[in-house]
Amino acid sequence: MFKKFSTFIISILLLSTAAYAQDKIFTRQDTLRGSITPERAWWDLTYYHLSVKVNPADSSFFGSNKIEYRVLKPNNVMQIDLQPPMQITSISQDGKDLTFRKDGNAWFVNLKNKQKVDEQKSLLVEFGGKPHVSIRPPWEGGVSWGKDNNGNPWIVTANQGIGASLWWPCKDHPYDEPDSMLMSITVPEPLMNVSNGRLRKLEHNNNGTNTSHWFVSNPINNYGVNINVGDYVNFSNVYKGERGNLDCNYWVLPYNLEKAKEQFKQAHLMLEAFEHWFGPYPFYEDSYKLVEVPYPGMEHQSSVTYGNGFKNGYQGRDESKTGWGDKFDFILVHESGHEWFANNITNWDMADMWIHESFIAYSESLFVDYYWGKEAGAAYCRGTRLNILNDRPILGNYDVNSAGSGDMYSKGANMLHTIRQIINDDEKWNQILRGLNQEFYHQTVKSEQIENYICQESELDLIPVFNQYLKDTRIPTLEYALVDGKMRYRWGNCINAFNMKVKVYLNEELYWLKPSTDWQNLDYEKLIKKMEIDKDFYVSAFNIITVDTEK
Repeated sequence: MFKKFSTFIISILLLSTAAYAQDKIFTRQDTLRGSITPERAWWDLTYYHLSVKVNPADSSFFGSNKIEYRVLKPNNVMQIDLQPPMQITSISQDGKDLTFRKDGNAWFVNLKNKQKVDEQKSLLVEFGGKPHVSIRPPWEGGVSWGKDNNGNPWIVTANQGIGASLWWPCKDHPYDEPDSMLMSITVPEPLMNVSNGRLRKLEHNNNGTNTSHWFVSNPINNYGVNINVGDYVNFSNVYKGERGNLDCNYWVLPYNLEKAKEQFKQAHLMLEAFEHWFGPYPFYEDSYKLVEVPYPGMEHQSSVTYGNGFKNGYQGRDESKTGWGDKFDFILVHESGHEWFANNITNWDMADMWIHESFIAYSESLFVDYYWGKEAGAAYCRGTRLNILNDRPILGNYDVNSAGSGDMYSKGANMLHTIRQIINDDEKWNQILRGLNQEFYHQTVKSEQIENYICQESELDLIPVFNQYLKDTRIPTLEYALVDGKMRYRWGNCINAFNMKVKVYLNEELYWLKPSTDWQNLDYEKLIKKMEIDKDFYVSAFNIITVDTEK
């Protein structure tokens, strides 16, 4: 997903996030949703078969979800999640109805049969109701029941943050993903549903409906599962990528077909750039799709949704204010980039959402870098600093389904750009980015795993850097004094033991400083008249004093 800022929104966020930091009180429901409860921990999710009948006439969903799992340790109570006003109507296992109780959004199922370690089991959950309607997708999750320009129903889901359990019953925690998934979605003729993965079969039923069967052969996060129902037309092409031929499919409304054929040429440009930076597209087996929707867009796995008006920038505007953002389609590039960071590498806990958003906010700069050069990409990244609020830490609160500050976008991108400068070896940096997607291929990960991998591969202790930018709101300040051409310096406005090296220019000559939080005297062979920090480091500088007693 992405974060859109304007002057008005920034003003509101400054007030709301300050209130959040002071007043947020987590509840039992937050813990049930955000933690690995005992009723979740004992079983490993392996497969979903989600069947849903979409009813535009009354804005309802009814269906079932077959949940397959492997028993990790004995237990007879299982937690399933489904948010009101949706209701579970029955749960069965091995043909026997099971009893269950509801605790807010969590449903606790009493299993009759003994659950033996390593045994493969399944249960069938039947459900229905009128799911929460999203007023402002994708920022407010829910189902959108709209009409296209021709008056046809246009129904889509988007539920990052609020959770997939908003409309279907699942194990709604990011740490556990099914190894594969089948979606069977029934809609009125002549509408078409487009979901994740590949279309296995389209059945035309005898009651004026059709059922599309979409299969995902790779692990998929819950919030990446989507339904898109509309009067869609389809075109396709093939991208010749690092792992061979990648099928690319595009689903749009008929009156936008010609615009889409032109604008979506950028999909191959995106794939080329990101396969260079991040490694092979992670889901060749499931194809790549762009699906037109009535909201800006979302990173649904192998079914990336797009609503950017077939324009470059974000709805025609450059997010970086540098001019470089006018050269590409922001939504196409950003949301597709999440196939690597969010869908391939997924956060274990919502608190670590920076793994998704920081890398992909930074990917915009890498896209510019790939096509227009390193300085252009750097300029784009620096331009996004105007979006940074420094309101609260980027890391959220663990075990309560709580993401951190929206600074995970632009500030996170500038943190990664700063780390690139510290490593000072673009080939190594490229290999680290590719290595992340290989080392953690199709995995859910914790922040420390990503941090430690980058430290290991760079052979640098970057933990103080991560702690500063992810856990603190202050911008590190290089404090310095020039006295008779000699310089004293230290890091201020930072965490204890912050010791990030920084590239500076002394009398316009490049020099690497290694400050700590203690004052140091610089041993330099020349008199220093001027000190400037390299602009690609997200830090500030403060000249405490400049004195020349010899004048």
